Amino acid sequence: MTRPRTATALTCCVLALVATGCGIRPTGVMDFGTAPAGISQGMRVYFASDSGPRGVSRPDVRIDRLDAAFKLLLSGPTEEERAEGLTNLVTVDDSPSATSRHGNVTAHTPGLSTDSPKDQSIGQLVCTLARAEVLLHHTRPDKVQVTIVGESGRAGPYQCQQFLSR
Repeated sequence: MTRPRTATALTCCVLALVATGCGIRPTGVMDFGTAPAGISQGMRVYFASDSGPRGVSRPDVRIDRLDAAFKLLLSGPTEEERAEGLTNLVTVDDSPSATSRHGNVTAHTPGLSTDSPKDQSIGQLVCTLARAEVLLHHTRPDKVQVTIVGESGRAGPYQCQQFLSR
């Protein structure tokens, strides 16, 4: 009769240890602010740098069309951004325009050469338009593809990450 009592006593001890947990006392809820969203908020414009296209935030800018992203890009970096080594390599002859359908952006850029697909000017344009597409149509960033129709024909489709992973 001692074996069943020993087994019962051992089971009770194991259950008591499991119930006490690891010894760390619970704490109340702590507020550490807003959780990171993963993707920066607001418009970003991409300019050329020594290490490839670099995005700069334009938090106060609201765009309502893809063409507005062209205006931001063509206006160039601020004085402070130029002091940090950023420049704009995108030049177009005429009025550029862009359209999108289901995350596929087509940019019409008269005067822009598409002969060098890995050129930073193409990267600037692709990343700026991709960011605008994300903001305007809530397309996932990894689903946006940009095709450039320029002076020397059609190039792409490209994704922004192709230019940022140098």
